[in-house]
Amino acid sequence: MERIQVTVNGQVRSCDGVGPHTNLLDWLRDEGLTGSKEGCAEGECGACAVMVSRPDGADGSRWTSVNACLPPALAFDGQEIVTAEGLGTAPGACAVKKLHPVQQEMAERGGSQCGYCTPGFICSMAAEYYRPERSTGASTGQASNNANNATNETGDGPASGDHARTGTSVVGEEHAADHESGPNGFDLHALSGNLCRCTGYRPIRDAAYALGAPQGTDPLLRRQDSPAPAARPTRRMADGARFVRPQSMGELFGLLGQNPEAKLVAGATDLGVEVNLRHSRPSLVMAIDRLEPLRVLTVDAERIEIGAALTLSEVERGLDGRVPLLNQLFPQFASRLIRNAASFGGNLSTGSPIGDSAPALLALNASVVLASADGEREVALAEYFIGYRQSVRKPGELLRAVRIPLPLAEQTAFYKIAKRRFDDISSVAVGLALQLDGGTVSSVRIGVGGVAATPIRALRTEEALQGQPWTSEVVAVASAVLATEGTPIDDLRASARYRSAMLEQSLLRFYAQTQPAALEVTR
Repeated sequence: MERIQVTVNGQVRSCDGVGPHTNLLDWLRDEGLTGSKEGCAEGECGACAVMVSRPDGADGSRWTSVNACLPPALAFDGQEIVTAEGLGTAPGACAVKKLHPVQQEMAERGGSQCGYCTPGFICSMAAEYYRPERSTGASTGQASNNANNATNETGDGPASGDHARTGTSVVGEEHAADHESGPNGFDLHALSGNLCRCTGYRPIRDAAYALGAPQGTDPLLRRQDSPAPAARPTRRMADGARFVRPQSMGELFGLLGQNPEAKLVAGATDLGVEVNLRHSRPSLVMAIDRLEPLRVLTVDAERIEIGAALTLSEVERGLDGRVPLLNQLFPQFASRLIRNAASFGGNLSTGSPIGDSAPALLALNASVVLASADGEREVALAEYFIGYRQSVRKPGELLRAVRIPLPLAEQTAFYKIAKRRFDDISSVAVGLALQLDGGTVSSVRIGVGGVAATPIRALRTEEALQGQPWTSEVVAVASAVLATEGTPIDDLRASARYRSAMLEQSLLRFYAQTQPAALEVTR
């Protein structure tokens, strides 16, 4: 059996003694790399963030920030990781220790007080610093001056504007007008999963906006010109549990047939929480994130197919705004750190009634492809959920892909109601897709989450709108119907009455945003 090894800050380290349930953060700290911290152990604070080399096309890679507190350390067998300790002394750098540009700007602009969250901020900021699509548009000095000017704006977090929180495809905000992107092209959404409670976000934003382009000789920049390490088949048994990374779908189905209780993980953003906070210890964990049949993204005349193991960030880049409703969903789905690991397959497979992707995909009339050793079957997403965290998946089956039929509805919206604007769990989520024919509703689909034991289609509301004129009177009646959909409950996130009120308001808001006056204002 091959040794299990991970390259960290350019140094190959052995994972031979690591158990299946040891997360990456705990292993790094055991290795003496204590810059990364545990703040929440559920992927909400970003104190544990590190950078991982991930595939980007056939011949390239990109540095991607992820929460180290969630995924198993064994899932990184053969992979490359950079922690905050390795940024200033990256492989190939000069022997003299020198701060990385991100570290330098954070230090000069007062981006750290107690310092607990700082290494995580540094890694998320560095991943954005190296993002291939980032266009600085200015030299370092110009970016610094613009950063000083940009601080005239105020906000309550690292991403302080309103871009894409509850927008619709009819609103049509342009990225160039997004004041959450700095003059140097830095997207502050990259820091939406990093929380700080003593420094204040303004100096952190100043540091982000002051960054210029990486130097051409920067070894971490040059690393992105080469492919990321290929996934290695991994097997480990310890403490009565096994970790396996199958080489093929055939091997996966064979193991799944013998062990139907096995936990399949891509980004581990759900299982990691179960292991950390609820002390779950599954007997078999199988990593499926690098299996190619689960990583497809294809578009033809009839449909879009999205592989279940593609991360949401990969899907977002691959679709490049082609599906406006999903374009509205992505910025509101947890944080960039989570979206760099989470997938549609994982979000739907958990069966959670408050998973953000389901309402949007229900509105898009999506279906799921379920695969097993016996073949594949396609199931409408509206028929997939059958109970609280239950679905029609049979033992030995897995969700291979999501399919979205084409053409898309012309007007769409995704609304998420939560206590925080980012990095939070929904109280209510609503996806809407509307097609008008001469002012009459020819097609409408409404997906809702957070108001029943499963995500649901608001069928009675759809019926109240179908074939009716798209007028304020008709919408007022239909919105009252929408307020009665589902079986909302009182809990810590919201009351049943509040949830019903938000359902009603979502349709009224959607109607207002589809009116010519509203469309003209946003142009």
